[in-house]
Amino acid sequence: MGVPPTRAADRALARPRRRLLAAAAALAALLAVGAGVLVDLATPAPRPATAPADQFSADRAYEHVKVVAARPHVAGSPANDQVREHLVGVLRGLGLETTVQDTVAPEAGQLSGAAGGATVARVRNVVARLPGTAATGRVFLVAHYDSVQSGPGGNDDAAGTASILEVARALTAGPRPRNDIVFVLTDAEEACLCGASAFAGSHPLAADGGVVLNLEARGSTGPVIMFETSRDNAKLVDVFGRAAPHPVGTSFAVEIYRALPNDTDFTAFLDHDFVGLNSAYIDGGAIYHTPLDVPAVLDRGSLQMHGDNALGLAREFGRTDLTTLHADHDATYFPVPGGLVRYPGWLSLPLGLLALVAVGLLGWLLRRRGRATTGRLAAGVGLALVPVVVAPLGAWLLWAAITRIRPGYVELLDPYRPVWYRLAVVALAAAVLLTWYALTRRWAGPAALAFGGLTWLALFGVLLAVLVPGGAYLATLPALAGALAGLAALATRLDGPGPVVAVALAGAVAVVILLPTVVLLFPALGMAMGGVAALFAVLLGLATLPVVDLLHPQAGGQRGLLALRARRLAPLPAAAAGLAAVVLAGVGLAVDPFDAAHPVPTHLMYALDAGTGEARWLSREDEPQPWTAGYVDGAVSAADDFPALGDARLRSGPARAVDLPAPKLEVLADAALIEQRTLRVRVTPQRPVRLLSLHVDSGTVVTSARVAGLELAGGRFTEERPWGFGIVFHAPPPEGVEITLVMAPRHRPTLRVMDASDGLTGVPGFRPRPPDVGVVGSHSSEMLAVARTYPL
Repeated sequence: MGVPPTRAADRALARPRRRLLAAAAALAALLAVGAGVLVDLATPAPRPATAPADQFSADRAYEHVKVVAARPHVAGSPANDQVREHLVGVLRGLGLETTVQDTVAPEAGQLSGAAGGATVARVRNVVARLPGTAATGRVFLVAHYDSVQSGPGGNDDAAGTASILEVARALTAGPRPRNDIVFVLTDAEEACLCGASAFAGSHPLAADGGVVLNLEARGSTGPVIMFETSRDNAKLVDVFGRAAPHPVGTSFAVEIYRALPNDTDFTAFLDHDFVGLNSAYIDGGAIYHTPLDVPAVLDRGSLQMHGDNALGLAREFGRTDLTTLHADHDATYFPVPGGLVRYPGWLSLPLGLLALVAVGLLGWLLRRRGRATTGRLAAGVGLALVPVVVAPLGAWLLWAAITRIRPGYVELLDPYRPVWYRLAVVALAAAVLLTWYALTRRWAGPAALAFGGLTWLALFGVLLAVLVPGGAYLATLPALAGALAGLAALATRLDGPGPVVAVALAGAVAVVILLPTVVLLFPALGMAMGGVAALFAVLLGLATLPVVDLLHPQAGGQRGLLALRARRLAPLPAAAAGLAAVVLAGVGLAVDPFDAAHPVPTHLMYALDAGTGEARWLSREDEPQPWTAGYVDGAVSAADDFPALGDARLRSGPARAVDLPAPKLEVLADAALIEQRTLRVRVTPQRPVRLLSLHVDSGTVVTSARVAGLELAGGRFTEERPWGFGIVFHAPPPEGVEITLVMAPRHRPTLRVMDASDGLTGVPGFRPRPPDVGVVGSHSSEMLAVARTYPL
């Protein structure tokens, strides 16, 4: 019997409707997964001061933040002394063995920027120990308690310091751990990481190494990200995944951070073969190292997350046999709602090759089943590269246009209110992708375009597996899931639920893996590198295109007038996304003006040559803001006259000389032998200063040096600049610093000494900033430097 014509027609009309409903459900499911991902990245609610004693309370920790960050407190300052007294009192009040390590130490990393020299500092670390019951090693909780000179450090790093004090309280309120827990609050991190260098290199408790948990902040809000580990981290990451209540961290971040020249205290511990984890929250970067980094701007949810993770990890490492933490490989890992996925990093290349083979098999089946020709598959691969290139370029051009309108953004890590700009970049990436799809779908076909996107994901996965193994999962797993979904769809009825379910599951995998990366890349890299986030947004779009295509009129099987209208409406999503990008950027400009609460950042310092009486204003701004332009007009090299400031070229302008003395240089001994000449001098500041430096002329070869009893290597330096080897001493004692230089014989050196204090008030010609003009987060902001040359 045949089917009656009316019923057959009804079924024919019902099929596309059911398919569209299924497609809409699949898209809704992806949106729900995305919402779950974003919720999982949110910070927890802060616990009140009445929380149980064995729990971390952000409100209790915040009381310490207010004390530590009451005002700027650089290493060696009276304000820093007061902070240290508070820390010692709290830790001793908990019954912990507490001491102050007072020593001179060299830098770790390369933060100082001293041209051709070495950096040291007098540091006073606060160290407390909670003895274990049967220790297999030591667990070190580390944060720095000093701040930059330009701000009180409410987040960086009063948050980390306060977290450790609250963790110490919570640990002492419960049973003693198996392993020793050592609380290390370091000094002079901002200057040179010298406090961590001193502890890791010479403190008795550090002699046998151990596990380090470093707590940092580079902003005021956002989730706490575990962004750096020691090498061969598989077992450490396993502990992190099961013990941290909020395990946000990716192996991609670890790989990127290892390649960057950035350093924290964690660097010093790695240099001395410790193992461990480094964590920080990083959003709200506009206040970083500025006067705005006050306790009031700290997000207590971020503080709670910091403390929850630190306490959970301290307890887990405290009970673990620390001798079993060695692994012979790094882990690949990334966050998912409710936990942390992790697997051996050596699987990156095999998985990448498997994904490439699976995508190739999908292409073969597409051609064999008549879904696409070889030529169209090849065209799909070539066409898929277009949005991958265009979207990041568009994001860069968008930010260039925004900074042209608002040039003060150039000096900020991120705008004060960056959300609108981030949404604009995502909308721009969507506009590029949708426009590309609308223009190419009818000619190339959805199968070829989907194949092209998966091909590039698979190729990127293999490339990352070779170059950046910890980041390979970002491309490999979405490519593999997409290829398997395509194979499953080809194996089922085209008009059945199988294809919809398959592509929806693959899209969910891509959302779970790539969406957190897009979200976290914005604060990690800043809007100046928003193109990187745009790139991953496009990769996410390519991976989810099959779900979006289910809503296309031809995919739904529409015919006649309805199909014609749908095709005419198809370009609208791309146009809407493009319009949204423009509108969102405009909203960002409207809601984020510079004002008294969000000032435009400016950099200015004053430098005086006490020997010649010449003074100048200096600024590191490439294009000075109007306020700064009132002081500087030309450009000079800092290394020519003030080598302790580094090699950067600075903007310069004439200034009136202030009556301030240069550091005093005394020759204590000068012994010239056939093989070498040994010169011993004392350099004494004649006023309260933050740092002191001594450089020799570039024609003098210094083979070794000793400062305050600390042995330093010398070196040979180019004669293109007037000054060569030098020493920068942070937090110098008022009685001065003794320095011994061992040089080549038969040469009479010329010495250049400099010291620097903070604050320009009282300098002739200085005009206080208007309310909407602020201080940029720089270690030389508001510096007052005085130098003098001493020929011998």
